[in-house]
Amino acid sequence: MEFVHSTYEPGETIAAIATPPGEGGVAIIRISGNQALDVADRVFSGTVHQYKSHTVHFGSIQNLAGEHVDDVLIIPMLNGRSYTGETTVEIQCHGGSLIARRVLETVLAAGARGANPGEFTFRSFLNGKMDLAQAEAVQELIGAKNERALDAAEQQLKGSLSNAVLKIQHSLTQIAAILEAWVDFPEEGLEFATMDEIYDDLETICQQLEKLANSFHDGKILHDGLSVCLVGCPNVGKSSLMNALLKKDRAIVSPIAGTTRDVLEDHLRLNGLHLKVSDTAGIRETEEGIEKEGIRRSKQALQEADLVLMILDAHQGLTNEDRALLESIPKHKTILVWNKIDLEHESIPLLDIPFQVQISAREEMGIEKLHEAIDALVWQHGPPSKEEIVITNIRHKEALIAAVESIRCVQKGLKESISPEFLTMDIRQALLELGKIFGTNISEDILSAIFSKFCIGK
Repeated sequence: MEFVHSTYEPGETIAAIATPPGEGGVAIIRISGNQALDVADRVFSGTVHQYKSHTVHFGSIQNLAGEHVDDVLIIPMLNGRSYTGETTVEIQCHGGSLIARRVLETVLAAGARGANPGEFTFRSFLNGKMDLAQAEAVQELIGAKNERALDAAEQQLKGSLSNAVLKIQHSLTQIAAILEAWVDFPEEGLEFATMDEIYDDLETICQQLEKLANSFHDGKILHDGLSVCLVGCPNVGKSSLMNALLKKDRAIVSPIAGTTRDVLEDHLRLNGLHLKVSDTAGIRETEEGIEKEGIRRSKQALQEADLVLMILDAHQGLTNEDRALLESIPKHKTILVWNKIDLEHESIPLLDIPFQVQISAREEMGIEKLHEAIDALVWQHGPPSKEEIVITNIRHKEALIAAVESIRCVQKGLKESISPEFLTMDIRQALLELGKIFGTNISEDILSAIFSKFCIGK
């Protein structure tokens, strides 16, 4: 893999637009590096070198031909007191993609290089302003789809995950020191702790690491949201339910069976979660080519979804086609939705699926009960608290699991009376894996993969 930041030279001056594209009141161009003040002086009407750090100055940007580009505010940030840890100048110009691009082009012509994706945050990491876990939290903060994901990202940005891992590393280092002492001074009779005590301490550490790793399940839900698939036989009200959930006419509703021929998707927020909702073709036996392809896609969406809403027609009752479909659905992630309860219907049969609700999508009856059922299925063990450390990154989970495996090897060695020098090798491996979380002993290809996902300007 080509390393995105292979051209990086310490202090090299870079610049980029730091605000999203589009129209707005203000756009920000960020300049960072040893020559940031020189570049700003070449394009600004004032003398930037003479300004105190973190003061705001009004003036104009002029290109190298002396032509007026825009009236701006300019803010110097000196002595490493900036996001990147380098001398930084921020230019606030009028919002709008065209004028911001013109100001940036003027800055680049004055000697700055265009920044790579995530390069400002990459420099912040290299300059010790944040560790790698915090740098990743910046991207997750920007991309948070709901309040809970935002809370989790803020916790990680504050260093909660890094601090927890550092404490565990400290405990492992102390255990390694004891084992090393047994190796170096075998005749001294040193006994800082018994084998059983060390084993128990390692068990406590493993439980802490496993708890963090297991939080990835909730973290993934917070960060990525959930895919929700509406399935059922034709004319049970899937499209009506989708419209009721979205509170808009997104899907065509018709009494003609087989109206929906493809998977229709939209997004909504529900109880603090981001949901991607898919309305699918009614599943039945058919030889009609287009409908048959739609049903194939419905079955694929059913298997890939995080959550399934199987809609049944209460007015019609349970049919043989319904029973056949019930046999194929993954019950652990399914909510049975009995629709059309506003119409005359017999008693609802008791089926072997824990989560069931009764609604009328057309009359919007029982929709709140469905919301509650979705929340109950997703958070069967309770949602994470705002203060709880939740990992949202698969890289962190893999490092935690690898560390646990190494520690389990140490425990096994203690039980089998393996020589301590071999046990310290496994502890060092565990420390190495944990260090990957906040950026020690990290390879360039991993850094490349992480920072290449950032937007330019961050």
